[in-house]
Amino acid sequence: MWQQTDCFCVILSAIITGSLSVSWDMKVSPVVSVPRGEDAVLSCSFTHPRQQDYSGLITVKWIARETNALPFFKCSVRNDSMEELKDCSGSELKHSLRGDPRQGDLSLVIRKVHVADSGPYFCRVELDGWRQNQQGETRLRVTVKPQILSLSVVELSSDSTTRRLQCEVEGNPPPSITWLSASRGLLTDQVFTSEVNLEKLYSSVPYVEGEVFTCRVENMLGGAERRYPADNTLIITLSVCGLIVLLLLCAGIICCRRRRVLSRRLQVDGELQLVYTTVSPTTQHESLKSSNSRHLEEEGVVYSPVNVQ
Repeated sequence: MWQQTDCFCVILSAIITGSLSVSWDMKVSPVVSVPRGEDAVLSCSFTHPRQQDYSGLITVKWIARETNALPFFKCSVRNDSMEELKDCSGSELKHSLRGDPRQGDLSLVIRKVHVADSGPYFCRVELDGWRQNQQGETRLRVTVKPQILSLSVVELSSDSTTRRLQCEVEGNPPPSITWLSASRGLLTDQVFTSEVNLEKLYSSVPYVEGEVFTCRVENMLGGAERRYPADNTLIITLSVCGLIVLLLLCAGIICCRRRRVLSRRLQVDGELQLVYTTVSPTTQHESLKSSNSRHLEEEGVVYSPVNVQ
């Protein structure tokens, strides 16, 4: 009888434990891609069987690279409290929680990510009195649009007998590098490429004086290319066009000023009035008045008597 009772208890305990374990749930984003320099959000949420009546601590841990490594981020909050998440969030922190663990949100914010931040991350939650914890894995991918940082000739020996054209490139995922020659087309021989770090590479080809080379880089985000020697045709054209525009502007200003001066002169000349003066002896002054009156009728002409002593 006791054996049957013990067996029943074991079975019942297994059923209860199994049902509780099934109730645990955690969701994470498998991969998060973010451009370099922006903020990344690693989504993570969970539920547990005692979500409604649990009053203990919820401890959030984020681990990078290895599952057994020490957490680089950790914070705790009581599930039945109304306190602010001072230790878990903050705009000035490199790492902080975006949501509230009491609402099941364990999402992590990483501000201004670099390529070195790329890799696997593990979201973990622990509850007081529970031996079981939940952990999910997500991967951060920091992307960099490919671009050519420099393209120059380097000397590999002191006597300048060995010269190579070197192309310094950055991009993530690592871009493919293609060399082209104006006379020989695609270059494949003696092309050396080395990785400096996760986002920077060097590639070089033997340099031939007078030859025109093109370094071209491409990845899933786009591409870029640069010629050596640089093609200055466009720069010269723009410079000449800019000079012509400047000369036309100066000529226009000079013409406007001349028109203003001429306009002012014409305005002054239009206000001038001709004055004719009759010179006569004093004795004939009265007789001239009558004759001058006839001339006063002429429009725009004024006669003025002048006495001569």
